[in-house]
Amino acid sequence: MTRTFKISIAALALIGASAPALAQRDPAYQAARTAGQIGEQPDGYLGVVGAGSAELRALVNNINIQRKAAYTQQSAQSGSTVDQFAITSGCNLIARTTPGEKYRAPDNTWKTRTAAPPERIASCV
Repeated sequence: MTRTFKISIAALALIGASAPALAQRDPAYQAARTAGQIGEQPDGYLGVVGAGSAELRALVNNINIQRKAAYTQQSAQSGSTVDQFAITSGCNLIARTTPGEKYRAPDNTWKTRTAAPPERIASCV
């Protein structure tokens, strides 16, 4: 089994069971996501689209802390680095966005997902 494959498997497990799943239970997270105020980034973390309020930035920061903790735990189990695991997760999280949601494209601009597949960094497979 290749290292990339192991990282991908671990990332899929993480996406299904940790910080993103917990965040979806938070009504403020869901409202901000639906409103296009936050979006997924290629580095595996949420980003604030535009300036955002202090409350929104605090929400995103809290979720990102949870994600980093999960990435750290999962990377130790998979033998990858935290950054490798986070980027693989970012690829998967962007792929899982739905039409109308925001994501950061490879050119570093915020895009709104359409019915077409999202633009992702070259290392996403």
